[in-house]
Amino acid sequence: MSARKPVNETRRKHRPARKARLGQNFLIDPSAVRRIVEALGEIANSVVVEIGAGRGALTKLLAARAGHLIATELDKMLVRELRVAYAEQDNVEIVHADFLKLSLSSLRSAREKLFPAGRAKVAGNIPYYITSDILLHLLGQHQSIETAVLMVQREVADRVTAKAGSRDYGLLTVTTQLFADVERLFTLPPSAFSPPPQVHSSVLRLTMNPKAERLAIDAEEFLNFCKLAFAQKRKTLLNNLRGTYEAGEIRQALSAIQTRDDARAETLSLEQLASIYRRLSSTSSAI
Repeated sequence: MSARKPVNETRRKHRPARKARLGQNFLIDPSAVRRIVEALGEIANSVVVEIGAGRGALTKLLAARAGHLIATELDKMLVRELRVAYAEQDNVEIVHADFLKLSLSSLRSAREKLFPAGRAKVAGNIPYYITSDILLHLLGQHQSIETAVLMVQREVADRVTAKAGSRDYGLLTVTTQLFADVERLFTLPPSAFSPPPQVHSSVLRLTMNPKAERLAIDAEEFLNFCKLAFAQKRKTLLNNLRGTYEAGEIRQALSAIQTRDDARAETLSLEQLASIYRRLSSTSSAI
């Protein structure tokens, strides 16, 4: 009679293989899992949406603490495993979906009784190759979100939390800070994941706090302005904008905030960029 295979070996044999095309680096550090879930705050009465449940490292603790958990996952094999694992848990839904195509407002409207406060909390270990896309997708749905705690590539965290005048400050920084207050909570080495990525990862907490009304701007039009302002990083703001606005009016707008004509967009704060945008929008006839 052949010897029985060890349980761990059997589980490894039947566990779905990592799919590189999906950017699957599974979190295996229990301490990091706990810190991410705790960063969401009290969730006993909250709806939590998980981005990319994977093998369920975050899912297990979220399911134990959340009022209702909607765990999304793109990999069909992992979805089947998760549905079996949580079949008896009434407060957990496993949704097979591409998060980039998922509307949080649609999730909310289909589950109105679960959203008494109207907004969800979001958590996830985001695939690196679509980190910026997911961030922008979340920010575009900020009305449906209270807080998001996200694991991202450290370099992206550097950009999102950058200060004006730093090397990493740019369009992603301004876009994120227009809609949310951002905190970098902690950083993890590659060994916290399986398989280990070739980069470090940082956990961010985004507390949604849209600032367009306070800044007296239209958010969409302002971000279009910022795309022009940051279009070519080595160019001055004047040179990046002069194809759209009159050079004299740009100089006047810069002068109004006591900024030199040779200033670059990355040296200007969100408030300063908004001030320039307001002035140009009210006085300029676009070229």
